[in-house]
Amino acid sequence: MRLIGSRFARPSATAAVVAVLAVATAGCQATQGIPTAALPTPATDRPDSDWRHDLAVYGQQYRANPGNVDAALHYAQALRATGQRAQAVAVLERVSLANPRDKAVLGAYGRALAEAGNFDQALDVLGRAHSPDQPDWRILSAQGAVLDQMGRHADAQRYYLTALKIVPEEPSVLSNLGLSYALAKDLPDAETTLRRAAAHPPVNPRVRQNLALVVGLQGRLAEAETIVRADLPPEEAAANVAYLRQMLAHRDAAPADRIARAKTGAT
Repeated sequence: MRLIGSRFARPSATAAVVAVLAVATAGCQATQGIPTAALPTPATDRPDSDWRHDLAVYGQQYRANPGNVDAALHYAQALRATGQRAQAVAVLERVSLANPRDKAVLGAYGRALAEAGNFDQALDVLGRAHSPDQPDWRILSAQGAVLDQMGRHADAQRYYLTALKIVPEEPSVLSNLGLSYALAKDLPDAETTLRRAAAHPPVNPRVRQNLALVVGLQGRLAEAETIVRADLPPEEAAANVAYLRQMLAHRDAAPADRIARAKTGAT
């Protein structure tokens, strides 16, 4: 599951799709370079000016009336999109206390907590954002992503598989499941699952890049480069191939306690 990442030199924004693979965190040598599953974040394809506009408009509405749930949700989303995670959590904590049974509020609050790294609390809140008789596949996927961040990959996979019973072949869930398999050192299943995710147009470029990384980790660099180059202009494809090679080289040279982490996915 959208994301933590560092940018690399590129000719345009499109070539940044593999940049999400660049953040290191604790892990195991067999999965170095693998991004973790996606923690849902606000869509990043909106211009920063749009988010700044939302900050001003909904921030003013929220300050005038903190009980305005719609304003609070939009304000918190804009805060998250502009990197103000702690403030987003504070806004959503306040509105959740006033609306303890509002599923939309709890879902947003749980996602914000996860994005801020408060995983145990995020699991608790997300668990209250839906119910067994009315499961929400988006929340199930978010719960799985949090569990993956905590290193509980088998538990995470159960949540993804449950979500897929509700929305079979949903690409964002398949992508998270594939990355979870990779983190659990099951690269063949990771590849198969990411190929399923990439089979549904329009293909999220990040899914394609993660598939390329998993293929490369199995020693098939030429095939991985072909996947990276798909649907990209030559200059951008070259930048992505160079970054893929860098990630795979880093995997071989890095200490055993380093892997890469990323967030991809939907809001």
